Amino acid sequence: MAVRKRYLAEQFSTASQQREATYLGMWLFLATEIMMFGALFLVISYYRLHDPRAVAEAVHHLHFVLAGFNSALLLTASLCMSLVVKASRQDYHRHVQLWLVLAALLGLGFLGLKGFEYAWEYREGLLPGSPNESPLKNPGSRLYMVIYLYSTALHALHVSIAVVLALGMAARIHFGHMKLPERAITLEMVGLYWHLVDVIWILLYPALYLLGRPA
Repeated sequence: MAVRKRYLAEQFSTASQQREATYLGMWLFLATEIMMFGALFLVISYYRLHDPRAVAEAVHHLHFVLAGFNSALLLTASLCMSLVVKASRQDYHRHVQLWLVLAALLGLGFLGLKGFEYAWEYREGLLPGSPNESPLKNPGSRLYMVIYLYSTALHALHVSIAVVLALGMAARIHFGHMKLPERAITLEMVGLYWHLVDVIWILLYPALYLLGRPA
């Protein structure tokens, strides 16, 4: 703890004050993200109640097994970020860099698999703008696919940001621009962001792929 107190920004008088302000700022930012995705979940829920048959037709064509595997990738990346935070507090530089890069690779794997899924759905005529004939006969089902695309693309954007943050932190540590364990709190904030992105996907996965799926 004594080592961590050496890093203190000018606007703070104590290390505990700096830590509290950092956490408060991060939680406020995460709250805005939750409100944004919360609005999406409300739209999804309302549409499911409003037109369950259209939703069931669309959900029947979604590749839930592929999305389930993607969920495993993202949860493993979240575990890596937890290990990053633990290693950063113990000044294990190499371990921190290893877990950061591994988390980033898993995030890239998620994005690559999601891109493959989009391409598959595009060829099947499920996504908006596809030139192929859509198997969805109900206009409401096609509207659901618009909601699906917007929700998952927005989440993919957040995963991309998380990957960039992880690789950026690994590079800064490697080149000596970020000292540990003095700056461990920075990695804690990145870890919180990662966990939020993962939690959102764990909620999106059943909301979009599973609920209303024909038995």
